[in-house]
Amino acid sequence: MRKFNIRKVLDGLTAGSSSASQQQQQQQHPPGNREPEIQETLQSEHFQLCKTVRHGFPYQPSALAFDPVQKILAVGTQTGALRLFGRPGVECYCQHDSGAAVIQLQFLINEGALVSALADDTLHLWNLRQKRPAVLHSLKFCRERVTFCHLPFQSKWLYVGTERGNIHIVNVESFTLSGYVIMWNKAIELSSKSHPGPVVHISDNPMDEGKLLIGFESGTVVLWDLKSKKADYRYTYDEAIHSVAWHHEGKQFICSHSDGTLTIWNVRSPTKPVQTITPHGKQLKDGKKPEPCKPILKVEFKTTRSGEPFIILSGGLSYDTVGRRPCLTVMHGKSTAVLEMDYSIVDFLTLCETPYPNDFQEPYAVVVLLEKDLVLIDLAQNGYPIFENPYPLSIHESPVTCCEYFADCPVDLIPALYSVGARQKRQGYSKKEWPINGGNWGLGAQSYPEIIITGHADGSIKFWDASAITLQVLYKLKTSKVFEKSRNKDDRQNTDIVDEDPYAIQIISWCPESRMLCIAGVSAHVIIYRFSKQEVVTEVIPMLEVRLLYEINDVETPEGEQPPPLSTPVGSSTSQPIPPQSHPSTSSSSSDGLRDNVPCLKVKNSPLKQSPGYQTELVIQLVWVGGEPPQQITSLALNSSYGLVVFGNSNGIAMVDYLQKAVLLNLSTIELYGSNDPYRREPRSPRKSRQPSGAGLCDITEGTVVPEDRCKSPTSAKMSRKLSLPTDLKPDLDVKDNSFSRSRSSSVTSIDKESREAISALHFCETFTRKADSSPSPCLWVGTTVGTAFVITLNLPLGPEQRLLQPVIVSPSGTILRLKGAILRMAFLDAAGCLMPPAYEPWTEHNVPEEKDEKEKLKKRRPVSVSPSSSQEISENQYAVICSEKQAKVISLPTQNCAYKQNITETSFVLRGDIVALSNSVCLACFCANGHIMTFSLPSLRPLLDVYYLPLTNMRIARTFCFANSGQALYLVSPTEIQRLTYSQETCENLQEMLGELFTPVETPEAPNRGFFKGLFGGGAQSLDREELFGESSSGKASRSLAQHIPGPGGIEGVKGAASGVVGELARARLALDERGQKLSDLEERTAAMMSSADSFSKHAHEMMLKYKDKKWYQF
Repeated sequence: MRKFNIRKVLDGLTAGSSSASQQQQQQQHPPGNREPEIQETLQSEHFQLCKTVRHGFPYQPSALAFDPVQKILAVGTQTGALRLFGRPGVECYCQHDSGAAVIQLQFLINEGALVSALADDTLHLWNLRQKRPAVLHSLKFCRERVTFCHLPFQSKWLYVGTERGNIHIVNVESFTLSGYVIMWNKAIELSSKSHPGPVVHISDNPMDEGKLLIGFESGTVVLWDLKSKKADYRYTYDEAIHSVAWHHEGKQFICSHSDGTLTIWNVRSPTKPVQTITPHGKQLKDGKKPEPCKPILKVEFKTTRSGEPFIILSGGLSYDTVGRRPCLTVMHGKSTAVLEMDYSIVDFLTLCETPYPNDFQEPYAVVVLLEKDLVLIDLAQNGYPIFENPYPLSIHESPVTCCEYFADCPVDLIPALYSVGARQKRQGYSKKEWPINGGNWGLGAQSYPEIIITGHADGSIKFWDASAITLQVLYKLKTSKVFEKSRNKDDRQNTDIVDEDPYAIQIISWCPESRMLCIAGVSAHVIIYRFSKQEVVTEVIPMLEVRLLYEINDVETPEGEQPPPLSTPVGSSTSQPIPPQSHPSTSSSSSDGLRDNVPCLKVKNSPLKQSPGYQTELVIQLVWVGGEPPQQITSLALNSSYGLVVFGNSNGIAMVDYLQKAVLLNLSTIELYGSNDPYRREPRSPRKSRQPSGAGLCDITEGTVVPEDRCKSPTSAKMSRKLSLPTDLKPDLDVKDNSFSRSRSSSVTSIDKESREAISALHFCETFTRKADSSPSPCLWVGTTVGTAFVITLNLPLGPEQRLLQPVIVSPSGTILRLKGAILRMAFLDAAGCLMPPAYEPWTEHNVPEEKDEKEKLKKRRPVSVSPSSSQEISENQYAVICSEKQAKVISLPTQNCAYKQNITETSFVLRGDIVALSNSVCLACFCANGHIMTFSLPSLRPLLDVYYLPLTNMRIARTFCFANSGQALYLVSPTEIQRLTYSQETCENLQEMLGELFTPVETPEAPNRGFFKGLFGGGAQSLDREELFGESSSGKASRSLAQHIPGPGGIEGVKGAASGVVGELARARLALDERGQKLSDLEERTAAMMSSADSFSKHAHEMMLKYKDKKWYQF
């Protein structure tokens, strides 16, 4: 019997496994097969799950604010998220618990606080003076709907306008309502017979804080005197108002209207506007009013000392500009610039030199928040160029279809990718520094390089530097460059298997050490790339066509023999690159008129200029067979040491030698079994279970299944090997109990389940292929969707010269292992339990024009099939770790005994499983469809972590979730954002240090000088004692039923939560004591000073009394 380690058993019991059956984890072995005890270092206390950072453009933005002193930008979204941006690298994400849309944001300028107004009529005060901002107070309006807020600079009284047309006043310090209310009927009195509509604007006169300008939707504007509690002037206009802005001198204001007009008013002339402008209206000759235009949604009026004021507006285009893109208009003096945007404008703000509204504004930039982008325009340069955006907001430039995450990469990779990516930068940006530069960077405790790779719907691939919780784009590769673009839709329909995005990336396989990259796309194509720092022109793009067939002639294929009709008619040992095979026009139809032997995409015939970076080595395409489109690729693997790439789908598996450009293996899945097929499947025609055109990658839209729109939107969820389903099964979303159940689509018969077994996992390694093996050798492990694992042996020619001349011999070994559920991931451990990475060839520059001898020398570096390390360890055993959708097994090699087994989940299924390195050890990390994240020790598969994190609510999460080394993980949380998380206790503890500071102590600029004459004649800014006016003593208490105050978690508790670990607590307590001690000593000193001054005062008083005691009043 196996010796049990009692400590490990206790660990396993306390780790909170997800089901009782998991406790029966260790399989007993018959006597004689005892596994050697491996000391495992990972324990439950090494694991903790927490979110780290969120990158990307805020999804569905709805509000914008800027602190001109702190230089911090805030963006609110329709889902209640709050994103704060400082200098590049300083970013923060917060979330309102209610999830209601943010309608407005207001900074308490230079105070380190922010007020958010939400669509559920709540106001929240955020404390930004901690690394993770928290809500200090909330106020819920019960009887009225909030429509507009205004907080004057350096005031603690927030004006809140409502849908009923009333204005309430909130004390920002206590977050309580003042008894002072401006009622709509008092504001408009008899100037209008009807209700003026909701409040759309509130602002105080820049020169007189006692005068409040109130804009009502219907077109009425009121100047309200706060002291006398009555309206000074009322301004009426026929058209609805969208926004209002003051001239800094407080004598004029401008309104934007729903008919595309701007009206400028003199404060003291309420009868009619001084000027009416229609910026985009066609001026009619006979003096009539211009034709109405679209509404001007917002206008800003900014003045400069040395020139004309700027009038900046969004909207207002004429109705006949159909199809024209949204515009921002900048009017400066006589010039009008119309700046076209890629997406519709949500909001914009003009950035000015001063925070004071009563001074010349001196605008220098406009920040424009678009539906899917953030643009910053330089107002100081001619032509208004945009600033180059330093934030990683372009993740969604084309919708993300897959992600991979690599932590602890080779150190030279990021500089290499950056140097080739730097050449791709666009020109014509503003020459100035990015002006949003508040906050401070955190102290990066993590030093290892991290890279994220995203695959996109347009066939592009982006490499991102993700080190130390930041994100920066390094390099972009366009995989579609090798294909001919179809001119019109008629060209495409003949061979395409998807309606849109034929180049969309499904799977990325990357070897960081050799820098070899391989991608599989939605049109059943595979492209292999080699990294080079030299530019090359490829005269002929090397290409192979593979006929992966499901119809088979003979079920019992002799072991090691490849059926000749299945492989491409290409000599398997030829060392010459294959010339591109043009699309057959006449031969593309078989005798019965069906499409045959045609790939889905057409490779370019012309020479291809390839810039430094990733360059095409080989294009492989699956072809149509007898009118049947090729099935999409479900699994992919590449090995740079062996020079091989392998891929599989629901028809079978193909292996290609990319050095000799030859197909080595082309088998249907059934043929892998040979005579051992447990299902006794008969050959059948593929036509009977035809895949619907476009099924697979774009099958599932966000949240619901819409079969008609299967491929309309590239943001719809993509199916990939991470789901490890056969491609002809369409998963349906069933969000009962927050998990997925996979219902079969009606077109698929139940018998088809066994017959369409897809390849779901592939892994190259050097291990024992059969039970009798005495030494490890190169091989490929293949996993399928029914839980079968096969081993295929690879016989590689010895020596680099022979490798390019002799064919690689590939044959199934006969070894077959079985698990429950589709196989997701495989890895190998040595006898000590350490991870054995697959062999690789170190990267060398491939395009150096050198002598032949030199090239040969370089080639000699290629590792041979049996490395010296493995030949020395002949007697040592290994472990294969196999993770499926339902269970994990650790199999001892070469005996092939199951050493350990763990049933991961009974009721759900694993979406992603990765074998990862953490704290000088290794573990298995799994993400389940029911939302659980779990980790297991290796090799014994003890449960170490089981946390309910995130129920799978859409396929985007399933498609993009991945674990990386060092306790890192990520997924696409929305179509535009990446959420990173960690499952490492150490990273969770260090996170507080790594996060950036949003608030930094900055001096508030001096107030503008009023000047002698203005001070003398009262022309300067008039101040107002708001405390006296709005405080409880003068205005009384507000009605309790009007709003409810909710204390937030961001007080003392928020600060406690912000710092992690006892050390932080102690340090803060010590700091507080120091501060208190300092304050006490200051108090003592001040008390002593006051006492001494009191003494001296009494002494002087006594002396004075004595001096004048006897004098009469007239003697003084």
